[in-house]
Parts: sequence; C-alpha cells; structure tokens
Amino acid sequence: MSGRRQTIGLLGGSFNPAHEGHLHISREALKRLGLDQVWWMVSPQNPLKTTDDMAGFDQRLASARAMARDPRIRVTSIERRLGTTQTALTLRKLKRRFPNARFVWLMGADNLLQIHRWYRWKDIFTLVPLAVFARPTYDSKALSGLAATRFARVFVPERFASTLAFRKPPAWVFLAIRRHEASATAIRASGAFPVTRDDTGSTDRDPAPDPGSHGSE
Repeated sequence: MSGRRQTIGLLGGSFNPAHEGHLHISREALKRLGLDQVWWMVSPQNPLKTTDDMAGFDQRLASARAMARDPRIRVTSIERRLGTTQTALTLRKLKRRFPNARFVWLMGADNLLQIHRWYRWKDIFTLVPLAVFARPTYDSKALSGLAATRFARVFVPERFASTLAFRKPPAWVFLAIRRHEASATAIRASGAFPVTRDDTGSTDRDPAPDPGSHGSE
C-alpha cells in the first residue's frame, strides 16, 4: 500500500444467508464513516450459534458474493484461513497481517446488547473502533446494556462518525440509520434459502483480501 492508509469496515457474521440488510448497513457505513471498503467476513461457525439450520460454509459464502452488489464491498473467507472464530482473535491477526489498514468493527445494536458474552469482549473495544447500527427493538436495551455502560466514556457523538476510523481505540459510535426489516431467519423459513451442508473446501484457495484494491475476493 502507498499513500493514505485505507479505512476498512469489518462486518462479520454467518451470512445464513446474506440479505439486503447486510447491504444496507454496509452502504451506510461507507457513507457515514467515510470508509474506503467494507469486508464481509463469512464466519466458519459462530461459537454462540447452533449448527442447526446452518448452511455449509460454501453456500453462505456464495450467498454473500451474490448479495454484495457494490465494488467497495469485499466478500472474504479470510477468517476460515486464519483459523479463528472469536472476533478478538480475528482482529489481532488482521491487525498484524495488515498493519497499514485502519479497521472499524461494524455490528448491529442486537450484537452490542450481547457482546459481553463474546470471548475477551473488552479486547474488541481496545483493538479497533466500533460502529453500532440501529436495529428494530434492540436500540434502547443495547444503549443501556453492560458494554455501552462500560465504555460510555469513549462514546463518539454521531455527528463525528466520519472521524471514527482515525480515532485511537477504544472509541465507538451509534448510528441511527433507517431500519431494515430483512431477516436471515425469515428468509430460511420462507424456503428461499434451502440449507445444504456439503462444502467442497474450494474457498480456501481464494486469495486473501488486499486493502489496496476493490471488488469481491
């Protein structure tokens, strides 16, 4: 990389399947945070989620690639290659691998509400800035929850959101974006995403993302 350090939003998740809500949050992040890219990191398996009704990794990765209709959004299987499923460990490895990138962790208010259940959750706040996006029915509980209270002193007002990527962590912002009703659970229940679990493993041969370029991996 040369010149200005790239600012990159990280949206991790099962993407079971990817949907318009993921795209909505990512575009809002690009606009409001002034990011260069957003990486969709498809998780091999969320430790807090059951494998019941969980599609195979290749199927979920394919759904993300089909949904990422923006050249600034990169879909990556890097977490699988790093061998991590806990966010804190993933962030440590990414920061070592891409020392010239400025990462921001992106998540919905539903995840802020229960992030204290994540492995070494306080480390996440100290590794990278966090951007929290409004989610229907979760906002008030999340903003008065354990994590928000614990890190209240480093809360960044929304009007300064464009500076978040350049702030030294811990720092976090809440973005009151327009709500999007898309739900992976509802999509699966409708039969629009028939779950399969047979993976070929072919995704492991994909190149790692490059902070200096655009497009899906």
